[in-house]
Amino acid sequence: MRKKSMSDRTSILRRGDARVAPTVDYGIIHLSLLVVSLLFLASACSRMPEGMVAVPAGEFTMGTDEQDPQGKAADYGIMKPFFKDEQPAHRVNLPFYFIDKYEVTNADYLDFVQKTGHKPPPDWNGGQYPPAKARHPVAYVTWEDANAYCLWAGKRLPTEAEWEKAARGPDGQLYPWGNEFDEGRANVNGQVGGTTEVGHYENGRSPYGAYDMIGNVWEWTADWYKPYPGNTYASDKFGESVKVLRGNSWAGLGHFPPNIYHEVKAHYSRAGYRLFMAPTGLVNDVGFRCVKPSRS
Repeated sequence: MRKKSMSDRTSILRRGDARVAPTVDYGIIHLSLLVVSLLFLASACSRMPEGMVAVPAGEFTMGTDEQDPQGKAADYGIMKPFFKDEQPAHRVNLPFYFIDKYEVTNADYLDFVQKTGHKPPPDWNGGQYPPAKARHPVAYVTWEDANAYCLWAGKRLPTEAEWEKAARGPDGQLYPWGNEFDEGRANVNGQVGGTTEVGHYENGRSPYGAYDMIGNVWEWTADWYKPYPGNTYASDKFGESVKVLRGNSWAGLGHFPPNIYHEVKAHYSRAGYRLFMAPTGLVNDVGFRCVKPSRS
């Protein structure tokens, strides 16, 4: 009889005449992976940059497959068709990063202006923002202004994907708070008539704890306005002439009947909605926030 080798004895267990392969305790494996993940997150939180929140590495759903078969946008007099430039829904894998918990405030931006000599926003009187608006988001900033601030702060502007993941979470929900529009969770489209202090809408936080991802001011992103992979929509704005804005704002939408106004407000407030503007644009409802890669 052949003498069993060590590999024979470790790969096959005998119970009477039956041969049984060794069992694997997947529960222990899953628990080990969970512990490793928690330790990683704990380590990340321990080095969390001030005023930022962590967005874990992994996939999320970007864009949408939703359609507007009735052509409502055209019926309402809106130039850009609903959903067309957000198609198709696709999975995007991002590394771990941090994003500002709040939009950059007037007080934040003043510090930048004073320390660098950068020009202040044109609506500041004598180079100073109104005293009562220190914690309101800065506005009237171009893309270059926003980019310069982020680089000065040791950060950068978010890509569209980074912005959208921070707003929607890993499951691709429509709004930072879930899948149902609730105008009580954000300062959008004429509800207040101006900006509010950042963080005012506690129940409007994103899954990762970022405030005002929807409402207050539109936010510059790093990206040019281009089609997603597999998109078939033809827009003369696609290319490198306009930058993408995200997040809706306090400003009104124009004159619509109440039911249509609510529908359009809900559409613009989706975390996947894309607006665009020339990088030199200066508008009273456009601001920004920054991101920081975890290893920068």
